[in-house]
Amino acid sequence: MAFILVIIIIVFVFEYRKLIDTNKFVKDMRPYTRILMEDDYKFLVSVKYGVNADPEALYDKRIQAMFFAIVLMLFIFISNFSFINVLLSFIIGFIVFKLNYINLSNYYKRNLYNINRVLPYYLKSLEILIQHYTVPVALRKSIDTAPEIFKPGLERMISRIEAGDSSVDPYMDFAKEYPVADAMRMMRLLYRLSLGSNENKQEQLIMFSKNVSSLQNKSREQKYKDRLEKMEGKTMRMLFVTGGLSIMILFAAMFMLMGI
Repeated sequence: MAFILVIIIIVFVFEYRKLIDTNKFVKDMRPYTRILMEDDYKFLVSVKYGVNADPEALYDKRIQAMFFAIVLMLFIFISNFSFINVLLSFIIGFIVFKLNYINLSNYYKRNLYNINRVLPYYLKSLEILIQHYTVPVALRKSIDTAPEIFKPGLERMISRIEAGDSSVDPYMDFAKEYPVADAMRMMRLLYRLSLGSNENKQEQLIMFSKNVSSLQNKSREQKYKDRLEKMEGKTMRMLFVTGGLSIMILFAAMFMLMGI
């Protein structure tokens, strides 16, 4: 164990003094390590760290962590070198590599839950703006009061619309970026509303409003359901703790009566 610690310290010193440059090694290996990059990794990075984050640099750190984990495990198994131990070292290294992706995925899932809750209320504020402005202008004005999580996606969608993209693609890409329940349907309704003439705008706006109200009702029902489940969970934990303590006290009393 002391030998392993000495090796780790030596590697750390070499890295610190730039006698060993693992960053350069990782960059040189990019063409080969990119096959491990997940399809949605860049998107997940932008969700958590923003559009200005550098997914390539963050990915290189994952590769570096995997490399160090493999080397460390090989040093640990150096006195008992075998195919199984080498395979185990690479498996542990791969797990270390995957941990960051799993954390990003979990963060995104938690965000989806939050998006599901706030999307209906954002759409309601957008509906009010659409009553006075065209859809592109209403979208632009809605950014200031929109939830923070929507702002990057809204900026990209509005920039494409203002650049002359009159297709449904900007709306659908926004829905894909925030793939919560009914997002696709609401973005299609919004696109049709943007194409509607003044004559049928009111009719389309009424349809849009009804769908927004339906989403708000679903959001409220989910909120109440979550509160109920949370209260039930707390009640069950309290019952388990109370029951466990009661059993322990009962056994203690029995042992005392038996003179044990």
